[in-house]
Amino acid sequence: MATILVVYGTTEGHTAGIAERIGAVMRDLGHEVHVHDSRDLLKTTLEHAYDGVIVGGSVHAGVHQRSVREFVGQHRDLLDRVPSAFFSVSLTAAEPDEEAKRDVQAVVDKFAQETGWQPRHIEPIAGALVYSQYNIFVRHIMKLIAKRLGRPTDASQDYDYTDWDGVERFARGFAGQLGGSPEGGTEWAPPPGGGQSDERDASEADE
Repeated sequence: MATILVVYGTTEGHTAGIAERIGAVMRDLGHEVHVHDSRDLLKTTLEHAYDGVIVGGSVHAGVHQRSVREFVGQHRDLLDRVPSAFFSVSLTAAEPDEEAKRDVQAVVDKFAQETGWQPRHIEPIAGALVYSQYNIFVRHIMKLIAKRLGRPTDASQDYDYTDWDGVERFARGFAGQLGGSPEGGTEWAPPPGGGQSDERDASEADE
C-alpha cells in the first residue's frame, strides 16, 4: 500500500470533485490517499511521507491557480523525489481539434516554466460550464465564450464535459506506478514541450 497526496486548485468546485474522484479510485485499490485544497497546504508542513503526489488545477485567464503554483514551488523537492503527475482542467480540453490541443499544451508549458516542475505525466481533463456558480459578470463572459465555442448558453443549468471514466483510468494508471493496481503496466511518458498558442480558448475553464 502506498501513501499518496492529491493536491488541487479550484475556483467553482468542479476540479475539487475531480480530485476527490481520483482519491476515491486509489483508495479502492488499497492505497492511503490524502486529498487537499492547495490553499490549505501553503502555511502547513506536510505531516506524512508520501510515495506519490498528484497535483491539479483549472485554467482561468490562461493560468492555473496561484495556490497550485505556490504549492509546487514550496514542495519541488518532494515532487522531484517521488512519482508525480499533473492534471489540468479546462473547457479547451473538451475540444477535439488540433488547435485546441496546442492551446492546452501551451498553458501546461507555461505552468512548467513558471514552476520549474516537470511531472512525469500530464493529464488534460475537460472541465464544465458551471453557470450556477458564476457571478453575474462571469456568467455573462462565459456565455459569450460558450457561444463562440458552440457550447450551450442556457444558464439555467450546468454542463459537465469531464470524461469521468478517463479520470478513473488516470487514477488507476498513477496508482499502478506505485504497485497494487491492475493497470501497473501502464507506461507514462514525459510531457511534450514547446507548444505555441495564442491561448484562444485556454482561458476558458471550469471551475
